[in-house]
This record gives sequence, structure tokens and C-alpha cells, in this order.
Amino acid sequence: MAKLTSGQRKGMAKSEFGLPGSKSYPMPDRSHAANAKARASQMEKAGKLSPSSKSKIDAKANRILGKGKGK
Repeated sequence: MAKLTSGQRKGMAKSEFGLPGSKSYPMPDRSHAANAKARASQMEKAGKLSPSSKSKIDAKANRILGKGKGK
């Protein structure tokens, strides 16, 4: 996974985040998308992320990773 600097993160569009409102779970590439799914699972299990937020993150990551309907 390529390092994402704070400057790069600040320059990203909100649409590149798993949770755009809070600019959490950045997904500029496939490796970050896979990592976002893993971190979201950890946070849900710890009770720090709602199941609906995890679903949103997973759906966004799956689109980036090419997983989904017909694949």
C-alpha cells in the first residue's frame, strides 16, 4: 500500500472516502480499499462503528476492488 501523506489526504475529494461526511476510510486505490474493509470490520467488532456504516464502507470498497454483481 502506498503511503498517503496528510497533504494528499487533504487534497482528496470526499467521494474517495468510505465515510465522506467525516472523511474517514480513504480509498484512493485498491490496496487502501482492502485496508478500509479490514479496519471497518475491526471497528464494528469493537463497537466503534455501526453496521450500516460498515456496509457503506464495504460497498464502496467492493466497487473499487471489482467485487460485486456478476463478478
